[in-house]
Amino acid sequence: MTDASPQLSSGMIGLGNMGGRIARRIRDGGLPIRGFDVSEEQAAAAGVETEASVAALAEAVDVVFLSLPDSSVIESVAFGDGGLASSLRRGQVVVDLSTASPSSSVRIQGRLAELDVVFLDAGISGGAAAAEKGTLTLMVGGDASALERARPILETFSTGVHHMGAPGSGHTAKVLNNFLNGVSLAATAEVMVAAKRAGLDLAQLLEVVNSSSGVNFATLNRFPRIVEGDYLEGGLTNRLMAKDIRLYLELLQEVSVTSFCGPACLGAFDLATALGYGDQISNRVVDAIGDVAGGVRIQS
Repeated sequence: MTDASPQLSSGMIGLGNMGGRIARRIRDGGLPIRGFDVSEEQAAAAGVETEASVAALAEAVDVVFLSLPDSSVIESVAFGDGGLASSLRRGQVVVDLSTASPSSSVRIQGRLAELDVVFLDAGISGGAAAAEKGTLTLMVGGDASALERARPILETFSTGVHHMGAPGSGHTAKVLNNFLNGVSLAATAEVMVAAKRAGLDLAQLLEVVNSSSGVNFATLNRFPRIVEGDYLEGGLTNRLMAKDIRLYLELLQEVSVTSFCGPACLGAFDLATALGYGDQISNRVVDAIGDVAGGVRIQS
C-alpha cells in the first residue's frame, strides 16, 4: 500500500442526505472527490463530478466511500453485476459510512480481503447538521493502517475518528449509539405530548429537564426547536430510524442479550411510518404520538 497522502483521491457511492453533504465537505477540503448515485437528481445536487457507474468510480479513485440505505443494498453494490468487486484494485480501501448490519459488514470485509482490498466499517454520528459543518463523529472497525491512510480524507468531514477494533466493531458501535438516539427521541416525544395534554408550558418544561436528570440529546437539541415549529428537516427519516432499531434488536439477539426497551422504541417509529410519516424526519414521531393522543401538536 502507498503511504497516506493529502491528495489521495476518493469517490462517494450514494449522494443522498448524508453522502452528498460529506462529498461536498471533501471537495471543500481541497481533496479530489467523485461521486455516483442511481438518482440523477441527487447526483446533480451533490455538486461534485460524477461517474456513470459504480465500476467506473472504483477504477477512478483510491478510496471508495459508501453511503447507502441498508446492508442488502451495500452487498448488491459490492458484489452484484457490475459491482465494486469487478473493478476494485489490490490495495484499495473501501469505507462504509452507512448504518449497516455488523455481521454483514464482517462478511463483506472477508470477501474483499480475498481480493486484497481493505474494508473499513465506519459508523457516523451527528446527523445532517454535523455533516454540513464537518463535525461528524466516526466509529471505525477494521485495519488500523488503512484507517491512517484514509484519515486525511476523514478529517475533512469529522472532528472525532475512533478506531473501535476488529471488522464489524465500527458498525456495532453505530447501531448501539443509534438505539440510544432513537430511545431518547421517542421517549421525549411521548413526554412532550403528555406535557401538552397536562397543560404544562413546554418551553419551561424543557428548561427544567435540561438542568435535571432527564436531560438528553433530544431535549437539548431537538425539542427546543420543534416546539417553535422547526422540525429540523433533512435528517434521518422515521422509516430509516425503524430500520436502525431493527438492526439493534438483531444485534442483541446475536449476542444473547434481552432487549426490554427496543420493541417499545421500534413501535413508536413503526407507528409514525404507518401514519404516513415514514419518509419524513424522525422528529415527526412526536406528531404520530400526538395523532393517537387525539391530534395533539406541541408547537406553541
